Amino acid sequence: MDTKPVAVTDADFQTEVIDYELPVLVDFWAEWCGPCRMVAPVLDKLAGEYAGKVRIAKVNVDENPGLSQYFQVMSIPTLMMFKEKHLVFSQPGALPEPAVRSLLDQLIALQIPPHDGHDHSHSHEGETENE
Repeated sequence: MDTKPVAVTDADFQTEVIDYELPVLVDFWAEWCGPCRMVAPVLDKLAGEYAGKVRIAKVNVDENPGLSQYFQVMSIPTLMMFKEKHLVFSQPGALPEPAVRSLLDQLIALQIPPHDGHDHSHSHEGETENE
């Protein structure tokens, strides 16, 4: 069980985030980013508090350009949340602790409706709202 944020990379993002059994909050950050340094202690604290309920992962955008490109991360920090293989939230900017805590509570409570025949390849071309 993680009690601290986990560093994930282009190579292991699928396993450590998408396929992970718990919901995951991902922080896209970089060493040179001032606002990222304000978010880091909040995430460190919440990783301990939410251990076993939510994984908190960090992606260094300088070291993992593939992920930044794939998710079109234009500014950092950007927080994204994944649950049951779905990206359910994405927002740039340094959020204060109460906002992140509220997001984590919502993430835990979120129900992903069951769906059949969806392959999770994230190419949504040709899908209709009712599928």
